Amino acid sequence: MELQSNPTVIELDMRKMAKANLWATIILTVLFIAINSLIHQRFSLSITFWSFIIFCIGYVLLIILHELFHLIGFVLFGRVKIKELDYGLNLKLGVAYATTTKPLKNHVMRKALLLPFWTTGALPSVIGFAIDSNLVVMLGAFLIAGAIGDFYMYKELKKYPNDCLIKDDPELPRLYVYHHN
Repeated sequence: MELQSNPTVIELDMRKMAKANLWATIILTVLFIAINSLIHQRFSLSITFWSFIIFCIGYVLLIILHELFHLIGFVLFGRVKIKELDYGLNLKLGVAYATTTKPLKNHVMRKALLLPFWTTGALPSVIGFAIDSNLVVMLGAFLIAGAIGDFYMYKELKKYPNDCLIKDDPELPRLYVYHHN
């Protein structure tokens, strides 16, 4: 597939995203705990050593799942082959990543961007509300806030036609938009 030589670049400002993530995490955590308290007509919040450890383990596992769901989205919606996927940690940027070497149509990339929000953020939040677990509600809040970069990319991609090709940068939080000639 021949791609044009001068694509439009969409890049995340990592400092801006970190600040937005911090605020979203704080606001969503407080909001979700308040909603859970209202739903169940009681407020109780206790942080024990073990609940903290369980939260940390759950958070790391959900971050891993978040990235895996990007890969699942690439395969499911974009028919990407397994050998065209990459996954790992960028220690320099302090982020986990999931990417594909295959350019995807814009509407496919947008679906793959938001799939982890639903599966690792929204779903755990709903489960946490249903079982009255502030720990699970907080995990959902943290993962929803953690998807802020995905939401930013999604919002930027909405500006372009559905059939534009989108190439994910293999090393940086950036997308290349290839318009039709």
